Parts: sequence; structure tokens; C-alpha cells
Amino acid sequence: MKRKALIVQGGWDGHEPVLVSDIFREILERNGFEVEVSDTLDAFLDVGKLKKLHLIIPVWTMGTIKSEQLNPVLEAVASGTGLAGCHGGMCDSFREAVEWQFMTGGQWVAHPGNDGVRHTINIKRGSSPIVEGIEDFEVVTEQYYMHVDPAIEVLATTRFPVVDGPHAANGPVDVPVVWTKRWGKGRVFYSSLGHHADIVAMKQPYTIMERGFLWAAEGKDIADGKVER
Repeated sequence: MKRKALIVQGGWDGHEPVLVSDIFREILERNGFEVEVSDTLDAFLDVGKLKKLHLIIPVWTMGTIKSEQLNPVLEAVASGTGLAGCHGGMCDSFREAVEWQFMTGGQWVAHPGNDGVRHTINIKRGSSPIVEGIEDFEVVTEQYYMHVDPAIEVLATTRFPVVDGPHAANGPVDVPVVWTKRWGKGRVFYSSLGHHADIVAMKQPYTIMERGFLWAAEGKDIADGKVER
């Protein structure tokens, strides 16, 4: 039986949700998933359906989610369904939904310099197979300053400040870029890279996303007792 994944796309068009979803769908289908793509948050209403999924991927920025849409996702992930996503599509999805932020592990708060900032992604070597064999790399895109859950497992960081601003008065700080965490029995994966589809399609971000999807989905089989930890 094929593993099943749900991609829910929408919100602010500036993050190219359709193009990013297309990339994610290609990754999943190449790895043998049956993929459903929805453009409505009502795809979250059926908790029984969500609990049968291996993976939920939100690609939805700056939206508003109702409790009857949010609560089934919280419950399904806690039961073992994986959750994975990138950039504002997962960690700037619903600014008023603190339970969503609690589950995902972080929330975007700033991108000093906006788009087009050259910065380095520093891989935390030995942290996870998700980033194994990947060297530090440069990107030219938004540099995400995140507020994060201290429970996350950090796999990659970026150093601020690159662009001057009030935050620079604090001196150098390393902000998480890629992380994993647990929500009940469910595995949660996030990468802050992905302002536009061309960044998602870069070799390193693409590889990290693919591995993150597979890692998060594997948690479902573990939760169901189909594979050992």
C-alpha cells in the first residue's frame, strides 16, 4: 500500500505556493507516495483522514485558520502523522495560531534586508542523516530570523547580522534554519529556505527537503508499529 501525503497550498501568492507545491509533489511521487493537493484549509477538517496519512505538508503563508481546521492537524500529528514544510509556508502560516507555532517549533519574525541577501547556511555536522554529506553553502534570498522552540533539534543555522539594523546591536547570533522536533508520536521537519520556488529547487535545499519529508513520514510507520525505531 502506498504512503499517502496531503499538500495544502494557498495564502500569500508571493511565496509561489503552487510552484513550490509542484516541486514537493514531484519529490513525493518519485519516492512512491500517493499525493493529494488541496487549495483549501477545509482539507484539514477530517481528523480520521488525516490520521491515515504519512505526511501533511502546508504551503500556506499569512493565513487565518479556524479551530475546526487546526485541531484535527494537532491531533493527527500527535497520533503519528508527519508534518513537514519550509519558509513562510509552514512557520509563517497563521500568525494568530499559537498552537500551530507550538507544534511546528518556530515562527518567522523578520528578514533584515528582505530578498536578495547573500548569506551562509551552516550545517551542524553529525546532527542528523537529513544533512549528512552536505557542506555549508551560500544562498541569495531572504535570511529568516526565527523565534524558536528550545525543544527543536537544530540541523543548520545562519549567522546574523549580515544586514545592519537594530538587531545588530546584539552582536553575532546563530539562528536555526533547519530543524526537527516531536509532537506526540509525530515527527516535525522544517527548513526556512524557500522564499521562491527557485530556492527550493537548489541542490542543497532540495536534498534537505526530500530527506526531511522521508524522515517525517517514517514516524507514521513507527507510531503504527510497522517498523522499529
